[in-house]
Amino acid sequence: MQDSIFTKIINGKLPSFKVYEDQWTYAFLNINPIQPGHLLVVPRAQVDHIEDLEDDDFTALMRTVKMLMPHIRDELQVKRVGIKVEGFEVPHAHVHLIPVNTGEDLEQRPYEADQDELLDMQERLSY
Repeated sequence: MQDSIFTKIINGKLPSFKVYEDQWTYAFLNINPIQPGHLLVVPRAQVDHIEDLEDDDFTALMRTVKMLMPHIRDELQVKRVGIKVEGFEVPHAHVHLIPVNTGEDLEQRPYEADQDELLDMQERLSY
């Protein structure tokens, strides 16, 4: 299997705005966020479908998601952190964490975040 863009990011071959990593997962800012602070949490193991992850990798992914959610909520002062798993754009399992105050906040169109916004969010959300 050819390395996905996420595997290239994890391996340092492509840049990212990393906010967290451990031996199983890697979390970074989405450069086309739905809302400011929109993160992607990916397992280091590259599989296309999230349900195909080994149990330990799936558990580690969800543990990272659970750990980051209150951190995002507290730091960005939002009511909720939405979770989205769809996986159409990159064939590497991943979870979107989207800071929101209303359900409509999940439906907005992505935008290209500028460098300053991404650096600010990286500093605020690094764990």
